Amino acid sequence: MPTPEPAMPGSIQPMRATTGATPTDDTGWAYEMKWDGMRAIAFCDRGELRLASSNGNDATVRFPELAPLAPSLGVNRVILDGEIITFAPDGRPDFGLLQHRMHTSNAVAAAEGAAAQPVVYAVFDILWLDGIDVTSVPYLERKGLLGRLVEQGPTWTVPQPELGSGAALLTAVADRGLEGLIAKRTDSTYEIGRRSSAWRKLKVRRRQELVIGGWLPGEGNRSSTLGALLVGYHDPSSGSGSGPLRYAGRVGTGFTDRELGELLAALAPIARDASPFDPPPPGPVSRHARWVDPTIVAEFAFAEWTADGVLRHPSYLGRRLDKDPSRVVREPSP
Repeated sequence: MPTPEPAMPGSIQPMRATTGATPTDDTGWAYEMKWDGMRAIAFCDRGELRLASSNGNDATVRFPELAPLAPSLGVNRVILDGEIITFAPDGRPDFGLLQHRMHTSNAVAAAEGAAAQPVVYAVFDILWLDGIDVTSVPYLERKGLLGRLVEQGPTWTVPQPELGSGAALLTAVADRGLEGLIAKRTDSTYEIGRRSSAWRKLKVRRRQELVIGGWLPGEGNRSSTLGALLVGYHDPSSGSGSGPLRYAGRVGTGFTDRELGELLAALAPIARDASPFDPPPPGPVSRHARWVDPTIVAEFAFAEWTADGVLRHPSYLGRRLDKDPSRVVREPSP
């Protein structure tokens, strides 16, 4: 009897990069763009596409324009890793424009979004092919396999890495107002579900994912809505599990009127009486705060961390429904 074909894995936790400095010696390093979008694993099974966010949620219905990717591969059964992005009119990736596409769960609304603001899937890795796990194959070999299998398409691309010249590339990225680079060891394997120093985030702008633990009512022309979010991160070095939620400050800028309304609607069902932060925020903040269960992740830009561990000049960028709040930690300074 013929040997049964191995089953395709049902879920995969993506490999993650650490935050670090540009390598002083480029030997053995490759550089890719750090895309400002939504990480997604693509399960392509004989012409059918299933997309999963980095925390395992099914995202297929949100991006119907990516469906042709799977049939373009022929009969191959393959698992890919990449980033879903959308572009502003100036040609730069824009996470804000992706926000409403990420939150769509209705097929009709998703189709309308695809027509109005289409996305592109930047495919940067291959993890599994026709029953064979290729995560143990070195990075450059995986990139070669990926390039031979996936051709550029109308809504997907296969960006090629640059070998060496990391400092010059980062300067060019900064000049264009882009987010940064990912440096990857050319001999690195794909470490499922791990944050590895073999991949290194080189950021131009400082950004941090944080968990929303409460909010403050607005004042003045925002007296009827949200004034600021109260945010924090988990401290795994203290306590068990993901660790306590540490307060990281309040964020009152970066919101559109539409996002303010959607945030209030999302926060209302998870209201709670007590602060989720340990220790609680300072008295003036705590006295006026409306607390919520720490289940929503958002991304913020900021200038720096202060000496007492809060964000300086933070600005809201958008919610991250693709992120697990229990895994949100403070990223080290580069």
